[in-house]
This record gives sequence, C-alpha cells and structure tokens, in this order.
Amino acid sequence: MPLALFALALASFGIGTSEFVIMGILPEIARDLTVTIPQAGLLVTAYALTVTFAGPVVALLAARLPQKTALLGLLCLFLLGNLFCALAPQFSLLLIARIFTALAHAAFYGNGVVVAASLVPPHRRSQAIALMFSGMTLANIIGVPVGTMIGLAQGWRATFWAIIPFLGVAGIALAILLPRKGQERAAGRLVDELIVLRRPQVLLTLLASVFIAASLFCVLTYISPLLATVTGMDETQISSALLLFGGGTFFGIFVGGRLADWRQMTTIVGTFVVLGALYAVFAFSATSIPSTYLTIFLLGFVSFANGPGMQARVIDKASEAPNIGASLIHSSYNFGNGAGAWLGGAALASGMSYGHLPWLSVGLVVAALATLGIAHELERNAENAGGLDPEALS
Repeated sequence: MPLALFALALASFGIGTSEFVIMGILPEIARDLTVTIPQAGLLVTAYALTVTFAGPVVALLAARLPQKTALLGLLCLFLLGNLFCALAPQFSLLLIARIFTALAHAAFYGNGVVVAASLVPPHRRSQAIALMFSGMTLANIIGVPVGTMIGLAQGWRATFWAIIPFLGVAGIALAILLPRKGQERAAGRLVDELIVLRRPQVLLTLLASVFIAASLFCVLTYISPLLATVTGMDETQISSALLLFGGGTFFGIFVGGRLADWRQMTTIVGTFVVLGALYAVFAFSATSIPSTYLTIFLLGFVSFANGPGMQARVIDKASEAPNIGASLIHSSYNFGNGAGAWLGGAALASGMSYGHLPWLSVGLVVAALATLGIAHELERNAENAGGLDPEALS
C-alpha cells in the first residue's frame, strides 16, 4: 500500500480521537468551566450536528480546490480548532471552537476517501479506504482511553494539546507523500445527486441509522459519570472500560463486514436485536464491575458490527449516486450521535438517573427495528408488484 494511505490513517486517528475523547473528559470540562454535565454534553451535540448539516456545504466548497490542497487545508483547520479548544477560557468559546473544528471534519473524510481510492488500482480501492478508516477505529482503542487518562491526570486541556502533534505529523506526511492532483470535481454534482432522497428505501435506511447511532450516544456521551456513580469505577477503571469498548469496535467492524457480505439484512436486524438486548442487560448489570466490562466490550463490538451492512445497503439503494449515498450515511450517523447526546442530557436534566439511560437506548433500537420493518415490507410489496420495477418503488 502507498505510504500516503498510512498518513491518511494517522490523520483519521487524530480526528477520531478529537471527536470521541470528549466523552471521557466531559466531567472534567464541566467542573473546570462551571457548567452542568448535561450542558457540557452540548459539546457533543453541536459537533455532531455541525458535521451533519455543514458537511454538504463544506464539501462543495472544498471540491473547487485540487484534492491535495483541500485535504491539507481541512487538516490545518482541524488542527487550529483543537488549538482553540485547548486555549478556550470559558465554555461558550470552547463550544465555538468545537463547532469550528467540526466544519473541517465534515469534509475531510469525504475528500479523503476519494484520494485514498485514487492512490491504488481499482481492485484495491476498498482495502485502501479500509486502511484509512482503520485510524478512526484505532482512535477508539488507543486514542480515546489514553486521551482520557491524560485529561484526568493533567487536566482536559492537556488532551487537546496531545492530539495536535499527531495532526501536525499527518499534515507534513500528506504534504510530502500525496501526489499533486489538479483534477477538480464539478461544483454542482453533489446537488444533482440529491435525487436519491426521493427513494423511500434510502430515507428509511438513513432514519434507521439515526436511531441506532442515537441509541449508542445516549449512553456513551455520559459513560464516565455513569460508570463512576452507578458502577463505582475509579478513573483508571473507567479508562480501562473505554479501552475495552474500543477493542470491541475494532473486531466488530471486521466481523460485521464478513457477515454482511453473507446476509446483509439478516446481519443488520440481528445486530440491532442483540444491541437492544445488551442495553437492557446493561441497565440491570451496571452495578457489577466485571459484568460491566463485558457489556461495554460487547456494546462496542455489536455497535460497529452493523456499520458495514448499513453503509452497503444505503449505497445499494442509491446505486445511481453512490457518493451522495456514502455521504448521507455519514451525516445520518452524526445526526444520531448529536440527537442521542441531547436526549440523554435532557433526560438527566429532567431527573432521570444515569443508570436508567440504557432504557432510552432500548427504545431507540426498537424504533430502528420498526423502521427496518417498514423498509422490508416496502421491498416485499415491490417484489410482488408484478410488472413494476422494484427499484422504482425502492
């Protein structure tokens, strides 16, 4: 594989760590900046919503630049955003800095996938894209737990300072290793592809992804205080639990990909059912440290195991516009992340205990399953429609 792909993976590692480590240091931020934990949860919500809704706009602007210039510019903006986070003296400025950072995130992955695919022959494009995204998986395994430990030991600002060198090294490596690409995409292409939103199957799959992502972040955003107050874990044990979650995501995404190639819808529905069961188990077993460790690992495993099938499904249903399909599934997950963090925060603010948050997640998984049930029924009706084109109904 070209060395530039490893530079993209390193950038993905830095971006992924910056996005997800906020959950581990949320109580420290709230305490230092004198806000409540639910208020601090807005850092997650605002970030995810910015990625979701600013993504298409930033991508269109970046498309006017050569690919290498766009990637380096976006990475520099992301680095500056983390610098502003580390220096923010009050919560409102930290929130603005996170939104600024999310603007760069919104377009980096879309451009990065195109660049990664262009670096290898067509028959190796999937491997190249997987290598790039391995950086985000490793962020959950290594970056988030280590970043949490740094934040707990040295203060939350130290976490952002620790991320900046990785982004800088990745930027230098990309500047050296990426070939200069002068080809530009047409600015209106993304808008033209939005016609796929007229397809119910695309919309239903995106909606299911919103529900399933919200189910995870409803709990994950507040996992540190949950583990501290309900399970009775200390700071070291909380970091260990986050490490187990990251390990589960690493194995889950590969196993889920293999299963989805075998039976796509069976894998998606099966992982949703197991995920709902795990949340219910977590609600009862969170008082036990050993069972919580196991549950956290399995939550990471199953949460990421459904990803490959969901992404493949939406791309299949948006077959005439796979690029916008891939972009929309990324946006829907981020919207779900923000919605889940907001829902969890609102529940806590209204008096719900941390130990009851998993029940909200169970409800969201049920909503995702219901959405898939509607999609399946529409597909079956399309297949039984005789002379009608099933694709036209999907």
